[in-house]
Amino acid sequence: MDWLIVAPWVVGVLFLVAVLAGFIDSIAGGGGLLSLPALLAAGVSPAQAIATNKLSAVGGSFSASLYFVRRGVVNLNDQKLNIACTFVGSVLGAILIQHLRADMLRQILPLLIICIGLYFLLTPRLGESDRQRRLSALPYALVGGGCVGFYDGFFGPGAGSFYALGFVMLCGFNLAKATAHAKVLNFTSNFGGLLFFIMGHKVIWSIGLVMLAGQFIGARLGARMVLSKGQKMIRPMVVCVSTVMSCKLIYDSHGAEIYQWLSLHL
Repeated sequence: MDWLIVAPWVVGVLFLVAVLAGFIDSIAGGGGLLSLPALLAAGVSPAQAIATNKLSAVGGSFSASLYFVRRGVVNLNDQKLNIACTFVGSVLGAILIQHLRADMLRQILPLLIICIGLYFLLTPRLGESDRQRRLSALPYALVGGGCVGFYDGFFGPGAGSFYALGFVMLCGFNLAKATAHAKVLNFTSNFGGLLFFIMGHKVIWSIGLVMLAGQFIGARLGARMVLSKGQKMIRPMVVCVSTVMSCKLIYDSHGAEIYQWLSLHL
């Protein structure tokens, strides 16, 4: 079903959730922590919720990317190779996820995201200024673009944080600049994954377009904060989002076991 009729007030709530999700996602990633559960709560099936959320995420990442490009923070000519590898990676990931289960990745991912949060928390000077580049253009495009793009197409949560960390660690970008460039690649991988959801007729357009508009607005507001507040805002938000995201992923994977343990010991 490509269209779903829901109550007007539900659509309004989803729009507001999308605005907040776009704002958070443009700064630290993890906006899907809000938008995806909201879609599920609205009665959308899991497969359709993931596809519709990808559509709204495309709107948010495009909005932030467009803002950063227009402000001259990102030069698209310098990112052509990164964009190409990211797109190919995301398409391959989206194809593979249709044939494999992501259970193993779901078990490992919380640990990876916790490590990212701790790394930002324990290195206060990380991304404070530009540093020497560690990887040349092609190796970085394959690792920071292709590999993370593959992950985003295959699974997705925390991809924005992985992109940003790659630009900081491997390209030597300061944190604000890395966040800006991360949104361009995030848009690329979101778009690549979305194509397959569209071909599979999983997107609910009536809801997705409303949430796309919301994320577009929220991401524009967040992108402005990235350039005005820089590291002072990005670092704490990355740490907070990483913590919340890790807790949610752990609960999703082991919620039943945790509930059973608490029932027996409390």
